[in-house]
Amino acid sequence: MSIEKKVWLISGFVTLGLALVLFKLWIELNHFDEDPTQLPDQASVDAYLQDLPNLPSYQVKTGIFIKSFSFTGASDVHVSGYIWQHYEDGVHDAIKPAEGEVGFILPEAAEAASGLIEDAYRIDQGGSELIGWYFEQTLRQAFDYTSYPFDHKTVWVRFWPGEFDVNVALIPDFSAYPATGPNDIFGIDNRIVMGTWERENTYFDYRLSDLDTTLGIGKNEYQTNLPELHYNFVIKRNFANAFIVHMIPLIVVTMLLFGAVMTVTRRPNLVERHDFSTSSVIGTCSVLFFVILLAHVQLREGFAGSPVIYMESFFFLMYFLLLAVSVNTYFFAAEAVPSLWFIHYKDNLIPKACFWPFVLSCMVIITAYNLNLKDSPKDEVGIQVQN
Repeated sequence: MSIEKKVWLISGFVTLGLALVLFKLWIELNHFDEDPTQLPDQASVDAYLQDLPNLPSYQVKTGIFIKSFSFTGASDVHVSGYIWQHYEDGVHDAIKPAEGEVGFILPEAAEAASGLIEDAYRIDQGGSELIGWYFEQTLRQAFDYTSYPFDHKTVWVRFWPGEFDVNVALIPDFSAYPATGPNDIFGIDNRIVMGTWERENTYFDYRLSDLDTTLGIGKNEYQTNLPELHYNFVIKRNFANAFIVHMIPLIVVTMLLFGAVMTVTRRPNLVERHDFSTSSVIGTCSVLFFVILLAHVQLREGFAGSPVIYMESFFFLMYFLLLAVSVNTYFFAAEAVPSLWFIHYKDNLIPKACFWPFVLSCMVIITAYNLNLKDSPKDEVGIQVQN
């Protein structure tokens, strides 16, 4: 077996191995880890509240049902549905909302005045009253999408009690749902239109507030350590859509670039057959550069103001490849630097055979780095808009 065949055989095995590693990393990157703060039942809620420095004076059962949601901006989610609360006679009389009043606050409502919260029903249940409200609100949240298109997002509805001068804890109304376990999806319409997203999970949890103020209310120390009830629904981006829009063009351009590298030769019969010239390869790289640049600009417009995202890293890799192929072709044809033996060896064999292993090695490193970022602790995030 000739040296050329051995080199290409090694290149093929390395390329196949790296492709399998990349596929495995993509599966891990697309995996959603359950949030350990989930509250699946009343016992978990009681255990959480018992650990607070100030036990709440009142506990109000609160439930939610999402009828629709849509993304109206890079930081805005429009949500509509129903919220209800149970008020027991003789227990909640001091905090029970009157007709036209609301027993909760949605602190992340972007424009509360233009939103809608109205009475939907009041039902006497014998010893308690069930009050339900219909709401339509645009909620503003901090969004993280550095793992695009493998991002899983948690969209939440954050509750504050309607009273600030008493210690009230809103607790989930678990009895209103058929199942609230760690893997159950509840509180959201099964026929809701998800667009490019898929439902992964729903759950309640608490997060302590950090207002850094007593809101001017004397002896109101618990306002800086308030257990805020969150209803969360986790969604996963449909990878196929993003793959078709962004990844397939990158793969096609990479194959065309590899084809340009394979035309680099000094053998007379191949030069004539491939019509090889330095200017033709550099011209091909120039055309492909503008194709990649336009696709990159389109992607960047969807994530304006954000850090570099996972998919965007591949565009930077393509810029480097375009430059490397042009430089390799120039030095090979000019023979200006004989010391660069790896370029001239066996008719540019090493750069040709290393093309795919190098590309896939970079993709594996980029993916492994983003997987490490995903697994590292970070602040709570929500969802970004990208169709």
